[in-house]
Amino acid sequence: SQSVRPPNLLRSMAPPESVQALLKAGVVALRAAGQHESAELDARTLLAAALQMTPNRLLLELDSAISPELGARFHTMVSQRISQATVARIIGRRAFWSHDFQITDATLDPRPDTETLITHALEILRQDHAPPNPRILDLGTGTGCILISLLSELPSAVGTGTDLSPEALAVAQGNAVSAGVAARASLVQSDWFESVIGAFDLIISNPPYIPSDDIATLMPDVRQNDPHLALDGGADGLDAYRAIIAGAPMHLDEGWLI
Repeated sequence: SQSVRPPNLLRSMAPPESVQALLKAGVVALRAAGQHESAELDARTLLAAALQMTPNRLLLELDSAISPELGARFHTMVSQRISQATVARIIGRRAFWSHDFQITDATLDPRPDTETLITHALEILRQDHAPPNPRILDLGTGTGCILISLLSELPSAVGTGTDLSPEALAVAQGNAVSAGVAARASLVQSDWFESVIGAFDLIISNPPYIPSDDIATLMPDVRQNDPHLALDGGADGLDAYRAIIAGAPMHLDEGWLI
C-alpha cells in the first residue's frame, strides 16, 4: 500500500515577512483545520505569546518584521493547536478571576465556570456574621486558582491547599508567589483530608466528577490534555464527593462546604 502524506496546512506560513503576514497565515491554517469560530482569536493569542507581548500590543506591531526563529515558534504553536491542544496549554497559562495562572501537564486547565465557586464563597465570607479572619481549605487545589483567588480578594484570610500530586503543588506554589499571597497559603500533599490538620471556616473544592468509563468519550482537548487524576471520579463519578462529605464535619468549625 502507498502512504499518503497529509496536506501541509501550514505551507502558507513560510516565509512570513511581518507580524500581519504571520497572523494571517495562522488564521488560514487554523480555519483549514476546521477551527473556524476561534481561528482569529487563537492565532492572535498564540502569536502574542510567541513574540512575548500582549495581544493588544500585537495589533500595534503589524508591520514589524519577524525573525525566522520567532516565526518557527509560532509555526509550532499553531501545529499544536491543530492537534487539539488548548491555547492555554500551549502558552502555559490561563486567565482566571483576576490573575494569570501557570498550568502544566500536572494540573487541570481552569474553566471559567469554576469562577462561580469564587463568587459564591465571597458572598458568604463577606457577610456581616462571617469570621473576620477566615480560614479556607481548598481540596484538590491543582493550579491553586480557587484558593489564590479567594486570598487575593480577602486580605485577612489564610488558607491551605491540598493535592495528591507534588507536581501540581509546585505549580500552585509558583502561582501563589506570583499573586503575592504565598505568605498566607500553605500547600500540603494529601489524599483529600488524609494529611489535613485543624478546622476551617470554609472548605471548597472542584473535585473530579467524570465516571471512569466516560473518560474515553470526552472531547479530545480535555481527554488528551487534562490529567486523568483531576478528571476521574470513579465508577459513578462520585468517589471524591463521598470522601469530602465524609471528612468535612471533622474539619469545619461551624463553617461552609462548597
